[in-house]
Amino acid sequence: MACHFTPSLIFLLSLLTLSSPHLDSGGGEWALLHRSVGISAMHMQLLHNDKVIIFDRTDFGPSQLTLPFGKCRHNDEVVSEDCTAHSILYDVASNTYRPLMVLTDVWCSSGALSPDGALIQTGGYHGGDHKVRTFTPCDDELCDWIELPQNLSVQRWYSSDSILPDGRLIVVGGRKAFSYEFFPKNPQHSVFYFRFLVETTDFKEENNLYPFLHLLPDGNLFVFANQRSVLLDYKINKVLRQFPPIPGEKRSYPATGSSAMLPIRLSPQISAVEVMVCGGAMGGAYTKAAEGIYVAASRTCGRLRVTDPDPEWRMEFMPMGRVMPDMIVLPTGDVIILNGAGKGTAGWDSAVDPVLHPLLYRTNEPDVRKRFSVLNPTTIPRLYHSAATLLPDGRILVGGSNPHVLYKFTGVRYPTELSLEAFSPPYLGSERTHLRPSILSVEGPADGLTVSYGQRFSVTFSLMEDPEGEFTVTMVAPAFNTHSFAMNQRLLVLYVADVQQMFSLTHRVIVHAPPTANVAPPGYYMVFVVHHGVPSHSVWIRIK
Repeated sequence: MACHFTPSLIFLLSLLTLSSPHLDSGGGEWALLHRSVGISAMHMQLLHNDKVIIFDRTDFGPSQLTLPFGKCRHNDEVVSEDCTAHSILYDVASNTYRPLMVLTDVWCSSGALSPDGALIQTGGYHGGDHKVRTFTPCDDELCDWIELPQNLSVQRWYSSDSILPDGRLIVVGGRKAFSYEFFPKNPQHSVFYFRFLVETTDFKEENNLYPFLHLLPDGNLFVFANQRSVLLDYKINKVLRQFPPIPGEKRSYPATGSSAMLPIRLSPQISAVEVMVCGGAMGGAYTKAAEGIYVAASRTCGRLRVTDPDPEWRMEFMPMGRVMPDMIVLPTGDVIILNGAGKGTAGWDSAVDPVLHPLLYRTNEPDVRKRFSVLNPTTIPRLYHSAATLLPDGRILVGGSNPHVLYKFTGVRYPTELSLEAFSPPYLGSERTHLRPSILSVEGPADGLTVSYGQRFSVTFSLMEDPEGEFTVTMVAPAFNTHSFAMNQRLLVLYVADVQQMFSLTHRVIVHAPPTANVAPPGYYMVFVVHHGVPSHSVWIRIK
């Protein structure tokens, strides 16, 4: 029988033959922060007071963490009274946490930070699927979840959120929700039908949930689902452009890959904008997993320069296949890919062969064979419902995996995982300590920690010895992470107008803030100084 190959498959096979990834062995360090925090870290959001809000779901029984002051919920779907927490607030500096109380089910929900730094959290399951909740950071240990009286217009379960230039949130998709809406609501029209989500739904498997959203510098929204992507002008409810499908496997839940918008350089003009998508699974992998057959995960990554007049996916191969990976953009502009499995899809007991080694992807390495490096492994499998987020000191916070009903720890292949750990990328190695800058101050025309669009401000920093190489200053938006997608993640490389030497080992860099809210939506950002590939601890600034 003759074998017939599509052009895309022929291209991928030729690339696999020619490409030999740069397999550095080792690098980076893992640290166990807590063997158990009482809940499974299914969702994460870093806040501007260096605390991380973490939560799982409310409908699968008591957790391992008791609520304070005799608080209990009586709307649980598994037990009549639940006096345990399903959310915590983790303090990065002290490595401590305290329980929080969510009122309705936040399972498989979404979120984004408002311009004033509050978490706006949307949707969930059953009693929580129309809900909007907020969490406003505080330092007096009294703040907790607040459930708003206004609801979403339709149920949002497995949807994605993006902050917009005007400070609103757009909530896109979800299970059987082929639409998007805004928070606060659009006063004229509350729900907008989005045919693209119908067109990208696979029979039985869906494979278009938790769509990847990236706000582009032109103010429009890049939306990716399954294998397709479009440019959406949400202001007039019109698809402006359809991009070519990505070759290879499916990429959206449950054939879960991940996506990141690569760093945008602002020196002096806005650079070309690229979106990267990695990992995923073949169509049919979810139904096969239900039969105990686990299909090998995708090895491919694709980069799409969305600002090109005729963009095409440029495909690369990871050293190993991965489904359910997390892609975290580092302060240096490189990307860490971690968590996930080598076979199967997202879903309970739907994946095997945990991938324990993180990958470092060098975004600007010209030789495609040298872009990937394999780093030191964790010992803890992080499969379905794991999460990861960048911390202000440059580490990656990692937690969660396989939360079973009643927090099952026995009788399952991969038990509910309650631990938290941190991964320190190679740039935090002791051999590079002498290269690490230390930010002393941030100064602007008014309040040094608040800047306006296009405004010049300065960052003063010190080094342990005479500098090697140039300095860059990056701004990183804290992301809402769940289901292998860091919503609202973006990194901007600021335009450096001047560098001044203050003392022998002290320098001041004068930079321009991003020019518009399209480039950097209003809110809080981490500012890093990067010297010779090593980032400082960040300082928070607010842009508005």
